[in-house]
Amino acid sequence: MNGQYRDDIKQGSRVYIILKKDQRTGKRTSGTVKDILTRSLYHPHGIKVRLEDGRVGRVQEVIDK
Repeated sequence: MNGQYRDDIKQGSRVYIILKKDQRTGKRTSGTVKDILTRSLYHPHGIKVRLEDGRVGRVQEVIDK
């Protein structure tokens, strides 16, 4: 799943995100979702989440729910 739909992401999901500082390079970071920050059901660049370690970025891929 590509992370554009809020329904595909749950707390505790393993995901790949792109941090704000890595948007130009496209470097992905993996982690576990702590909080979902985007309120809308869809976002073309990916739903914004906070990982358990505190990093914030947009979901590019859901590894597992």
